[in-house]
Amino acid sequence: MIDVRGKWALVTGASRGLGRLAALELAKKGCNLIIQSRTLDASQKVCDEAAAFGVEAKAVSCELSDMDAVKKMLGEIDSFGVNVELVLNNAGLQVGYRTEYFSTPVEDYTVSFAINTIAPALICYHFMPKMIENGFGRIVNTTSGIALEPEQAGYSASKAALDKITIDLGHTVNGTDVCINLVDPGWCRTDLGGPNAPNSPESAIPGVIVGAFVDDKRSGRLFRAQEYTGMALEQAVEHAQGIESPY
Repeated sequence: MIDVRGKWALVTGASRGLGRLAALELAKKGCNLIIQSRTLDASQKVCDEAAAFGVEAKAVSCELSDMDAVKKMLGEIDSFGVNVELVLNNAGLQVGYRTEYFSTPVEDYTVSFAINTIAPALICYHFMPKMIENGFGRIVNTTSGIALEPEQAGYSASKAALDKITIDLGHTVNGTDVCINLVDPGWCRTDLGGPNAPNSPESAIPGVIVGAFVDDKRSGRLFRAQEYTGMALEQAVEHAQGIESPY
């Protein structure tokens, strides 16, 4: 298991829910944070929480549906002069549940793909070359286990596309100390998952962060967070490292 003390991590969608929990778990392990959300105030609140664990934390804001804003955010992060070695692409948007799914509006796809696929892809493209050059990095992209539900086609298709991007990028670095993997948090009671979800947000810990700690030089895997509920992080990492790569 890698030691994240003193490293810098970017966590998107980190002002609430699973992103906030993941960021604070990293802070507990001594990892410095860059916190992204849609507003600077919301990001700063989590930075203040993280500071209680003795780490540095910087706040950024970005509307991830706006690719120019994403690029501007990445430039701002570069201006901090820190080496981002870990990325948790947690931010996501689930559009409406369409019971009349044959009338699914085009916007369900365009908005979902912008936030759930293209924005995290741009973030990967920005940081992976630096990770490769430096010989170390971890990226965890958040996916979804939703299947066989045309009512949620825009969301599930955008996550399937992110899966494909992650697996293909993983193939290029497999066997190196740059690891890019997927995590499925499960259906949790967050603002995205809604109040009727069967799992508490806390049940996704440590599963949602296990991909930041694996140390076996393998990429392209899917970690299902609910399989790790109740485990210590060390136990979760050992379990995760037993999962086969797709190649």
